[in-house]
Amino acid sequence: MISREILLQAYAHMVAAKAMNETFDANRHICKYVHSTSRGHEAIQIAAGLQLTEIDWVSPYYRDDSMMLAMGFKPYDLMLQLLAKKDDPFSGGRSYYCHPSNIGNGKPGIIHQSSATGMQAIPTTGIAQGIQYLENKDLLQTNQTNKPIVLCSMGDGAVTEGEVAEAFQFAVLKQLPIVYLVQDNEWSISASANEFRAMNAYDYADGFKGLKKLQCDGSNFIQSYETMQEAITYAREQRKPVLVHAKVPLLGHHTSGVRKEFYRTRQDLLKHGLYDPIPKLRLLLNGNTVNEHQINEIESTTQRLVAEAFELAQQAPEPNAWEIADNIFVPTTVTTEKGIREPWNGEKVMMVDAALHAIEEIMEMHPEAILFGQDVGKRLGGVFREAATLAEKFGDERVYNTAIQEAYIVGSTVGLSAVGVKPIVEVQFGDYLYPAINQLANEVSRSSYLTNGKFPVSMVLRVPVGPYEGGGPYHSGSIESTLLSIKGIKIAYPSNAADMKGLMKAAYYDPNPVIMLEHKGLYWSKVEGTDSAKTIEPDNNYILPLGKASIALPASEEHLSQGETVCIVTYGMGVHLAKNAAKDFVGKVEIVDLRCLYPLDEETVFETVKKHGKVIVLSEEQQTNSFAESLSLRISNHCYHFLDAKVEVIGAMDLPATPINAALEKIMLPTVTKIKDRIEKLLQY
Repeated sequence: MISREILLQAYAHMVAAKAMNETFDANRHICKYVHSTSRGHEAIQIAAGLQLTEIDWVSPYYRDDSMMLAMGFKPYDLMLQLLAKKDDPFSGGRSYYCHPSNIGNGKPGIIHQSSATGMQAIPTTGIAQGIQYLENKDLLQTNQTNKPIVLCSMGDGAVTEGEVAEAFQFAVLKQLPIVYLVQDNEWSISASANEFRAMNAYDYADGFKGLKKLQCDGSNFIQSYETMQEAITYAREQRKPVLVHAKVPLLGHHTSGVRKEFYRTRQDLLKHGLYDPIPKLRLLLNGNTVNEHQINEIESTTQRLVAEAFELAQQAPEPNAWEIADNIFVPTTVTTEKGIREPWNGEKVMMVDAALHAIEEIMEMHPEAILFGQDVGKRLGGVFREAATLAEKFGDERVYNTAIQEAYIVGSTVGLSAVGVKPIVEVQFGDYLYPAINQLANEVSRSSYLTNGKFPVSMVLRVPVGPYEGGGPYHSGSIESTLLSIKGIKIAYPSNAADMKGLMKAAYYDPNPVIMLEHKGLYWSKVEGTDSAKTIEPDNNYILPLGKASIALPASEEHLSQGETVCIVTYGMGVHLAKNAAKDFVGKVEIVDLRCLYPLDEETVFETVKKHGKVIVLSEEQQTNSFAESLSLRISNHCYHFLDAKVEVIGAMDLPATPINAALEKIMLPTVTKIKDRIEKLLQY
């Protein structure tokens, strides 16, 4: 039985949500940033919000302002975000209305919320994945008797997204404690239900065995409350996933920019109006001995408070321009090189083993560290054996295989990181990272910035890359320029075993997302001329800060003083190509190994270029519009007065993919001979 107090509370929230909607619509010149409201969805949202606790996590979607009110957020809080004010508690004026984030404050946790429809399903499922892991390992920090659950809210149109299917699949496979609340108003912007789906979410759920499903009239508060109570109790006690399909009317606009009169008929609007939750609940209150005077008092008081909050929000200060770049990243503690790089009794190891040992040492020290991806589990240990023995040593709960779901592998790290799990994940080849770009660009990279530093994503993403003796068009990709176009991630690219180990440790301890690009041609030093990729293995404490380049080969002072030198700025396989080319120019070539592409050690690059006056930027990527070309321009701009010749760039041919034929691959790529020719050319200046 739902108490009278809860019914009154729910009605006050409904009135507030409606008043906010009407206020925003009446002040379109003030509420100029695009926004949606919950008009028509109030009952199911409030029913959900009232039953969530401070130990829970929730991902509201962009029209869930009623849910936000029910969880304890004030109209003023929401309005500060609506008007993009400095004191917006969610994003500091950086994100849209009802794109919240929250830690603590006696309310449920909320990670970064995206406008990319349906994309919240994977990160939110990652929260449930993390909670399950922490529970199983007795690492969950809570003093509550109840166990936390996760709620992921979305519209029915979002369920057609492929990434939602990936989330559902993982949730049922691992039996995670999550509730998927699907609010079905039969519209996906201007597309009606019969245009965008073959079935609704309730029927679609049949395809995911182990996903409990419930359905209700989401405009009826009693039915909504009881259904959400059943769903939340099931997830909280059984620790299993459940989907709630709530049918609701859409009484407002899709957004302030796509107004209902643009695409909906009068007949459709009238039909939806019959299911308005507010008159329904008002009648219910009358039937529960709440008199008209009490109801009118709730309405007038709530409307007055909303009006006052709107006036205050308008007067709130605008964001400070000088804070615009704050919290792209949060500070890392790894700022100096530590440990012993070459222990006196050390042995040479291959790069693949250095990475393996780094992760092994991390997992021994940190029970919160987990590793997952395609084929990294016990049977294989990675297609390059880069995770060999880890599953045997740490168990299937910490090292495990996933389905072929690159989006889930990458996007789930947002939720895992939020609850304190430290994920190391792997996508099998650079060519196969593209399905994950949506999560990487819209969720992972933006989380810290759009939550104003509340939710940096502490994760390591390992990606084997680069051409290697006939890898062919889908296993040879160099993807650094694509990744560098995404702001908010760090990218390391080691060329030898010692750097691999030191950078892997730094990546793990960095509270921000770090991608480790690992050239598979260097893993075992099987490619001719790459023996120097094997180095003495550093000790267990060795850490190499991100963003510190090194001089892989110095030029002689004698040739430098005579102006007979060239510097080559490169990374990864390029370091070894350059070293082999330099053998014919003893003392005349200095090689800068970038080691990290972002952050980039521009200071070392520019200082080296200024010393030599002649520079080659070398990369295995297709050259046009590449990182190498971009870097060459930066060098030209910063070192113009010190250059004796234009900056030379050597990259691969501009082909759509790497041919599998070994001879054709060689023609496409930079070679030692090609580099020698360019060195010779520059030395003649």
